[in-house]
Formats: sequence, structure tokens, C-alpha cells
Amino acid sequence: MKTKMAHEEPINGERFYWLWNALDNQTRYMFASHLTRGRKHKDAHAFFEVAKKQAKKDPKVIISDGLDSYRGEYGSNEVVHIAGVGIQSRVNNNRVERLHNTMREREKVMRNLKRAESAEKVLKGFRAYYNFIRPHMTLDGHTPAQEAAIPIQLGTNRWLDLIRQAARHGA
Repeated sequence: MKTKMAHEEPINGERFYWLWNALDNQTRYMFASHLTRGRKHKDAHAFFEVAKKQAKKDPKVIISDGLDSYRGEYGSNEVVHIAGVGIQSRVNNNRVERLHNTMREREKVMRNLKRAESAEKVLKGFRAYYNFIRPHMTLDGHTPAQEAAIPIQLGTNRWLDLIRQAARHGA
């Protein structure tokens, strides 16, 4: 996903950051997001390091588009990497593409993100919203956190309860 940023060094004549997301296929839980200036191997590597740290274990399967930068990130024979998938492929990455569209809708009304620091803060807030607040139709009205059985109880004012619990735990 491209995220336009003002007041930064141009990349290919445009001012872009690249947003990388890791999403659990079953629960739709977004466990990692990472902004980079490019899409080279070093950028993919930085993202996978963030994703590994957040997931606390290696995945069994990675489904991705065909970006060459992913090559070699999971050299383990225990991790299956299905690359080059598209929307109409038998195996597809529709779930993460849908996530990207949801994020683009939010960014669009914000009229782009102006700086990397503020973009990181917005992304953290969006991830909390997406995982803990926003019910998903495909999850029968549950949130990804509920589907992932994350033991957190939120009442009718989910944002306020989430903020209070985060403050209590020093997050």
C-alpha cells in the first residue's frame, strides 16, 4: 500500500512511504504494520523482523504478491511461501487487500498523512481500532481480537474501555 507523505524526500518523483501489514488469515487479526521508504529487500527484511517480534513465532504459510524483496526472508523449509497471488487466483491475498482498502478509506478523509512520526501514531491507533473495536461482517460481527480469543473485556464504549485497560497495563 502506498501512503503519500508531504515534506519528505521524493521517491521516483513522488513522495511515498510503503505500508507493510501482517494479518492472520483465520482471525483477520492485524499483528504487525511497518512503514518504509522503499520496497527493497532491506525494507522487506525490516518488516519481517517487526512481524516476527509481534507474532512471537514463525508462520506456517505466507501468502504474498510477487514482490522480489520477499525472497529469502523465510528460508526455513517449515514455512511455505505462496507468492505471486492476486485477487482472482485460487489462493489469494484478498483479506490483506481488503484491509489495505479499509486503511486507504481512512487515510483519504484525513487528506494524507503529513509526516512519518504522525503516520506511525495513526497506524497504531488504526490497528487498535481494527483489531478490538471494529466488528467484521465475515466474523459474524466479532472483532479480530475476539476471534483470536484475546482475553479482553470491552463494554459498550469500547474505545474508552480499551484506553483504560491500556493505561492500567502501561501500554
